[in-house]
Amino acid sequence: TYGLDGPDIDLEVIMLSARLWKAFGISDAVTLEINSLGSNEARANYRDALVDYLTAHKDKLDEDSLRRLGTNPLRVLDSKNPDVQALVQDAPVLLDYLDEDSRQHFSVLCERLTQVGIEFKVNPKLVRGLDYYNRTVFEWVTDSLGAQGTVCAGGRYDGLVEQLGGKGTPAVGFAMGMERLVLLLTTLEKVPADSSSADVYVTALGDDVAGFAMQVAESLRDQRPNLRVMMHCGGGNFKKQLKRADKTGAQVAVLIGTDEMNAKQVGLKPLRSSNEQVTVGVE
Repeated sequence: TYGLDGPDIDLEVIMLSARLWKAFGISDAVTLEINSLGSNEARANYRDALVDYLTAHKDKLDEDSLRRLGTNPLRVLDSKNPDVQALVQDAPVLLDYLDEDSRQHFSVLCERLTQVGIEFKVNPKLVRGLDYYNRTVFEWVTDSLGAQGTVCAGGRYDGLVEQLGGKGTPAVGFAMGMERLVLLLTTLEKVPADSSSADVYVTALGDDVAGFAMQVAESLRDQRPNLRVMMHCGGGNFKKQLKRADKTGAQVAVLIGTDEMNAKQVGLKPLRSSNEQVTVGVE
């Protein structure tokens, strides 16, 4: 979402992601973690303080953390090395370096998350891996896959458009790990029993009828917007097309050949019942 800089749109984006978990039935398996990175100036001040602290303890940093110390020191905070994690427990806390506007922004966001009933944990070590983030950052994490993993993450990146050559534009959004989400749904046995990708499969038996078949498919979509209509593409004989129709899980195959086109008719073949094929006219 672009053009809005208040905590209300941050909340709206987080509520949108929370509603997805409700729809999937996995709200109990994910936890919201949030933090604020403040303004660019506040973040730079914190970065300097963190570098000073980590430099004073360089002998306790692993190779990866030493590399990050020179490139993106904030990423040392989310190191998975237990020794490094023990070290950063006493590191400066980012929230202590927030500018007043960012502090107020974050306070309102936390207050409104509580008002709408979304549980969250403030994680001062949550920094995200990209430098263009500012103010709000958040992650939805799960431990249902073994080690804690992030399913969805995002936040505010008000300076990104300007970095890309545009005008300064406030922005907030999130991205989702589809593979991890599918794995989580599978692990929790939340994958819907109906895995069909179409309700109706429209066949076209011959290149000369392809245009007519597409008209039929589009007419179905116009008349029944909630019907999932899939058009066969790639040619093939009658047997091949029906086999592909069956694989989609469609309930009905629409059979269209030259004779049907000339008569302005289609055949309707049930794929999940023993009902007889019927022929109906089309406009």
